[in-house]
Amino acid sequence: MINIMIICGLVLLISITSTKILYKFGVPILLIFIMLGMLFGSDGIVGIYFNDYQLTNKIATVALIFIMFFGGFGTNWSMAKPVAIPSILLSTLGVVFTAGLTGVFCFLVFKTTLLEGLLIGSIVGSTDAASVFAILRSQRLNLKGSIASMLELESGSNDPCAYMLTTIVLGIMSNSNNGNIFIMVLSQILLGGMVAVVLAKLSIYLLRHFKFEIEGFYPIFMTAIAVLAYSLSEYLGGNGYLCVYITGIIIGNAKIPHKKSIFQFLDGISWLMQIMLFFLLGLLAFPSKIPLVIGKGILISIFMILVARPVAIFSILFWFKIPIKQQIFIAWVGIRGAASIVFAIFAETYG
Repeated sequence: MINIMIICGLVLLISITSTKILYKFGVPILLIFIMLGMLFGSDGIVGIYFNDYQLTNKIATVALIFIMFFGGFGTNWSMAKPVAIPSILLSTLGVVFTAGLTGVFCFLVFKTTLLEGLLIGSIVGSTDAASVFAILRSQRLNLKGSIASMLELESGSNDPCAYMLTTIVLGIMSNSNNGNIFIMVLSQILLGGMVAVVLAKLSIYLLRHFKFEIEGFYPIFMTAIAVLAYSLSEYLGGNGYLCVYITGIIIGNAKIPHKKSIFQFLDGISWLMQIMLFFLLGLLAFPSKIPLVIGKGILISIFMILVARPVAIFSILFWFKIPIKQQIFIAWVGIRGAASIVFAIFAETYG
């Protein structure tokens, strides 16, 4: 136990200090965490053997809850509202188009079955909210118009769609889907949304009318709400990730006490979850086996960057008369991250 605690402490310290140095050279922060996991993994310097996908799946689910909740909590709805329609279309139809094109590419080029190709496309179909937020806010890009709001709203809300696509394809592959996909999707959206609204409104009422004697209880209260949003929605048959995100948006845009301290707490928790997720991915990865798949992985990445994502973006934003340069920029802010890792692990453990 002591050894594990020492390793955890060292990993966190190395993760946050190394980003200060490597980030200046253009190395993505999340890639740093993966590389550290590989260094500590079975093929690395430390040599920790770890291949427990079931445990990782459970940890990853909890981690994504907080990442999604913070993504919603930090969304400024007053700025995002004018671009809500194109953003929602990007986070739904955009994910479907990207996943479909990527799936067909895998089917034609790598000779997978069509369902296997669509599964790959579904898993990597959504963009990473935390990564997009970090780049847009830390680099001070000063984007014109509502591009930043559109990107943030899209990246924050497209994970539930990718999750539904992944579960649908897995259900078809395992013959556990009853065939009525439309009803399943509709029930997930409606139940997830209903639970989110009720829970968020109740939370806002409690925060406004019940004063905690200890200020530190407010972040704990918010932690409980995030966990309840996911678990209650899933228990009732709704989409847990969608519920978490909507709950975060409603509470984050309401006037509540100690909002600044809650925001800072959730920001820290979100980054802690990402460090843990990407480090675990590094531990799960066996670098000695990467050469077997690196060619296919890079080809899929290139196809998504140059074809799938741009086609999805252009086909949707064309109708909103958005300038072509802005469409190109939005198409290339298609960063994949934590959600894709969680869905990949979910598929691995699905059976």
